[in-house]
Amino acid sequence: MTTSSHLVYLIALPLISAALLLLLGRKTDKWGHILATLVSASAFGIGVSEFFAMQGRSGDARAATQKIFSWISVGTFKVDASLLLDQLSICFVLLITGVGTLIHIYSIAYMSHDHDRRRFFAYLNLFIAAMLLLVLGDSYLNLYVGWEGVGLASYLLIGFWNQKPAYATAAKKAFVANRVGDVGLSLAIMIVFAQFGTVTFAGVKAGAPHASTAALTAIGAMLLLAAAGKSAQFPLQSWLGDAMAGPTPVSALIHAATMVTAGVYLITRSNFIFDGSSTARLLVVIVGGITLIFGALIGTAKDDIKKALAASTMSQIGYMILASGLGPVGYAIAIMHLLTHGFFKAGMFLGAGSVMHGMDDEVNMRRYGGIGKLMPITFATFGLGYLAIIGVPPFAGFYSKDKIIELAFNAGGTKGIILGGATLLGAAITAFYMTRLVVMTFTGAKRWDEKAHPHESPILMWLPMAILAIGSVATGFLFNSGNSLVNWLAPVLNSRNEVGGEELMKPIVVSTLALLAVVIGVGIAIGMYRKEVPVVAPEKVSVFTRIARRDLMQDAFNEAVLMRPGQKLTEGLVKTDYFAIDGLVRLVAGIFASTSTTLRKIQNGYVRSYALIMVGGALALIATIWVVTL
Repeated sequence: MTTSSHLVYLIALPLISAALLLLLGRKTDKWGHILATLVSASAFGIGVSEFFAMQGRSGDARAATQKIFSWISVGTFKVDASLLLDQLSICFVLLITGVGTLIHIYSIAYMSHDHDRRRFFAYLNLFIAAMLLLVLGDSYLNLYVGWEGVGLASYLLIGFWNQKPAYATAAKKAFVANRVGDVGLSLAIMIVFAQFGTVTFAGVKAGAPHASTAALTAIGAMLLLAAAGKSAQFPLQSWLGDAMAGPTPVSALIHAATMVTAGVYLITRSNFIFDGSSTARLLVVIVGGITLIFGALIGTAKDDIKKALAASTMSQIGYMILASGLGPVGYAIAIMHLLTHGFFKAGMFLGAGSVMHGMDDEVNMRRYGGIGKLMPITFATFGLGYLAIIGVPPFAGFYSKDKIIELAFNAGGTKGIILGGATLLGAAITAFYMTRLVVMTFTGAKRWDEKAHPHESPILMWLPMAILAIGSVATGFLFNSGNSLVNWLAPVLNSRNEVGGEELMKPIVVSTLALLAVVIGVGIAIGMYRKEVPVVAPEKVSVFTRIARRDLMQDAFNEAVLMRPGQKLTEGLVKTDYFAIDGLVRLVAGIFASTSTTLRKIQNGYVRSYALIMVGGALALIATIWVVTL
């Protein structure tokens, strides 16, 4: 393993930039966005330099470490604030800083009229610094610091326009949901320490083969809970749709390309935990399978363009989570889909922002229609992302998502049939709702208000979209060529060259079924939405549509199962505290108060009363002695 002295700059540069923009305040209004963008680009440059340096080394020497300082030293337990850059973390470093820089450039134009643009860019840099710490930390404790930093930055960015109560509420909802997941990560770290006596990835990996299955299952379950919170997976997925309240670049950076992928990183980084527990892997597969269908169904009924894309993100992360439960090669395929998704989904979110920019911030797709003719660049770049996400060859999603479908079928037996069927169904629904989105937005007759004047976005907005669109086309082929990504990640994830274990279903058969599912989904959507689309969503719809519009009742479920019982439990505990615990204290205090009040009456200041008390006391003492001596 190589020692490096440059890794700290990846985190320090955006962190210092964020501090400067926040501390100097209005003095940085004119140049703060430029500084933030240059810093993000510099971090990307360092990441590229480190990547090529890794190419020049072989074996274990490819991984680089840097110790910053000794953090905790208690007896034999020691934790250093150290960074680890290996084949897995470099993928995330390049994604975070590369896509992050494009989003910074896009935001210069998108946020140009915002009075607090400088603060927005400070939060972006804070997020990038926290996310880089999350993926570069060499231990679970270091990861935890970045994990919490990402949660803070997300809260600040979602609620950036917190003068609107609904936006502030959305930020709070995301923060609370993530805190539930954070409890899982905290408990996992505690169990790891109790079981292994260390929290470093290397130490836990070395001890995992000797640990009990029960301990590994408990750790895996808690890590999965943490991943569910950060990556908006069942049952902690309800916050993601509301998080679209933040500026659109936030949706692209946090809720498409980076933050929601943190859960996938946590599971794949902890592959040595999940490899030792089939139960933990099964839980991962179940959560991913449920969520990929859950998110896809929600996406079919959303008229808000950003919320439809958010539901899609939830579903696509579900694919990644499911794949990571089918390891060892599943971990690598999950990362492949994560990287391709980072390009095409970030591009589509920025495309949605471009549409909103030209439509006076209108988000209702029913009030779009025919925009493609007036915004050709936005239409073209969004269209490439659309083809990638539905899995049309040779676009990126075809390579990564088809691999996941293949892994699911090759799980074998009833499990393979269920998982394969779920992934195919998800592909068909994805093709349906994404086609619905494209048709309602870019084609057909115009439905917008006469006050709106849709127009193409400036170059600072469409150039990042174009670059991301190129990634939507090329990345799948590049990552899949010769199993390049699988082989690259093999030293960290123990992935193999072959796609799976026993090949129960041939790749050509899987691709044929997946394309058939896509054709069915696209055909149904075109048949339903090529005709006139009502500006107002019809109220007379099926019960399934009503449920999907309400996010499959996830908020109602959380309220009924978690919030209301939680409130009743809290009320009961408060009453118990008041009447039982405090009541006992008040009883004791009352007895002493009553006794002291009674005794205080004999302190009347009369000498004859005191003399009488003394005589009475003496007689009582004499009587006691007399009784004892009989």
